[in-house]
Amino acid sequence: MKKLFIYYSLSGNGDTVAKRLSELGYDLRKVETAKKMPESFFLRILAGGFAAGIGKKEKLKGYDPDVAGYDEIAIGSPVWNGRISSPVNTVLAKTNLSGRKLSFILYAGGGEAPKAVARLEKEYPGSQIRVLKEPLKYPEELDKLDI
Repeated sequence: MKKLFIYYSLSGNGDTVAKRLSELGYDLRKVETAKKMPESFFLRILAGGFAAGIGKKEKLKGYDPDVAGYDEIAIGSPVWNGRISSPVNTVLAKTNLSGRKLSFILYAGGGEAPKAVARLEKEYPGSQIRVLKEPLKYPEELDKLDI
């Protein structure tokens, strides 16, 4: 069974999750935005939070939506303004995820993401959803990745 982890990482939390999942046999596909996020933490929060809040789909650099050959797909996203990040909104819009075992791994500063979880439960019923509290800072959160 081939497994793929598609993820976006701005602050390193997604990269930390990716490292663990690669040890568990997942292929990795990191998403990059065509336009860089602001350098300032404050401006990142404003720009990213606003974009996520309105459901924006960010233009991606070189994203390949082809997931043929993968039986299991995990998608990783930071939580911005309580929601899925705008780069991952694009992944969800462009990638045909039907017919595969699907899971989501969200990395949130507070360790909770009820709005994001509610959206995923509605749009992808039956998928597994894990919310990790800053796995870069709290590596023990990676123990929740029993997917």
